[in-house]
This record gives sequence, structure tokens and C-alpha cells, in this order.
Amino acid sequence: MKGFQLEVRRREREMQGAQVISSGLGTDPRWSLRGATALVTGGSKGIGQAIVEELAKLGASVYTCSRNEADLAQCLERWQAMGLTVTASACDISSRQERKALMEKVASAFDGKLNILVNNVGTTMVKPTVDYTPEEFYQLTVTNFDSAFHLCQLAHPFLKASGAGNVVFISSIAGLAHLDVGSVYSATKDGFGCLTLPRADFPSGALNQLTRSLACEWATDSIRVNCVAPGLIKTPLAANALDDAFVAKL
Repeated sequence: MKGFQLEVRRREREMQGAQVISSGLGTDPRWSLRGATALVTGGSKGIGQAIVEELAKLGASVYTCSRNEADLAQCLERWQAMGLTVTASACDISSRQERKALMEKVASAFDGKLNILVNNVGTTMVKPTVDYTPEEFYQLTVTNFDSAFHLCQLAHPFLKASGAGNVVFISSIAGLAHLDVGSVYSATKDGFGCLTLPRADFPSGALNQLTRSLACEWATDSIRVNCVAPGLIKTPLAANALDDAFVAKL
């Protein structure tokens, strides 16, 4: 992993001058999120944790979740020390029942109004396509795509009630171009067909196509829908999944 770590440090140096400083943005009323409410899934680590902190620094009241209660407890202690308004609860996003329970808690915490939903949770498993078991395929697709689709369904009435709803999907550059991160992971980001979906346009794609469909369908409800497709970012998930051979191909 030494080569990977060196590459990450090099990229960090390149990005030092381009970092967004939320404390500065918070002084500009155009960027203020004071009074807004947000749900960010998977907020205890990596990209999700950064999103939680940026939204809260800009004034939003944020609710987040994670499977790991210990991680959440540490984060809540950190956020409280930073003076951020963040609530959290444990939730396994791959479970349909736990997603329902999560949204009930969010609706209660925010009086039935939600301004921002960030579908951030995702996982990967790098291996040749022929080696995936049915269980691994199911777990990846449920975690990366089905959970986001279902949370959108659950959140819709609360996003609509806010009068200014926003949905953000955290996808991946792997959904737009080939990367050796596993065919199933890439498919859940774009191009995955799910036969259980009720609308004819949804099977043609996954997160990226779902973004396009919902942006059109929910515009009349004053709900804006966007998708962010990050490249390589140093997160615990990336550090565990990538090796020197992968970095050499970049």
C-alpha cells in the first residue's frame, strides 16, 4: 500500500489550494442553510462525514446514520464540540425495515419537513465478474441502489412539504467510465437494470439515470435532484479496496 499512500499524499498537496472553507461561505447569506433540514446517509466516515460537517457549518440541522453505533458516538461528540447541530441513529441502510424506521425518526425530528436528502451510502467489492456470488451481487445492489431508490420514495412527502426539496445522489466516476472497481459496483452507479422497479424508465439505469428521471418527475413538486460522481478520494473504503496495482493504472 506504500505506493497508494504516496499517490494520495501527492493528490492532497495538489488540492490544498482548492479546498472549500465552509466557515467563510457561512458569512455570505447566499450560502446560508440556516433553518434547513438535511438527512445524510452514512455520515460517520469518509465523504458522508465531510458532507454532514459542511451542511451543519452552513447552518443546516442535520440527521445522519451509520451501522456502527460506536463510530456515531465518536462523531456526535466531535460535532457537539464543534458546535454543530447534528442528530444521529444507528441504521443498516440495506434493510428495508430499518430504512422505514429511519425516515420516521427524521420526520419526527424535523416536524415532517425535509429540505435535503443526500444518498451517500455505498460499498464495493473488487473481484472478477464471474466470481461474484448471488449473495454478493444482491448485497451490492441493495446497498448502492435499492436503498437510495427506497429512501427517495420515503422522503418524497417530506421533501415536498418543505417547499424547496433537494435530493443529491453520491454516485461515482465508475458509473461514467471504466475503472477496475468491480463490474457490479459500476453497474449500480449507472446502467444497472432492476426488474423489480415499477416504472418502465427506471430499469434502463441506476443512480445516474434515476437522477435524470426524478429531476424531471419531481420538478413540479419543487424538488431538485442532482448527482455527484466523485473520482478517487482518500476514504476508509478506498484505502481498504485499492492497492498499488490499481493506482498504477490511473
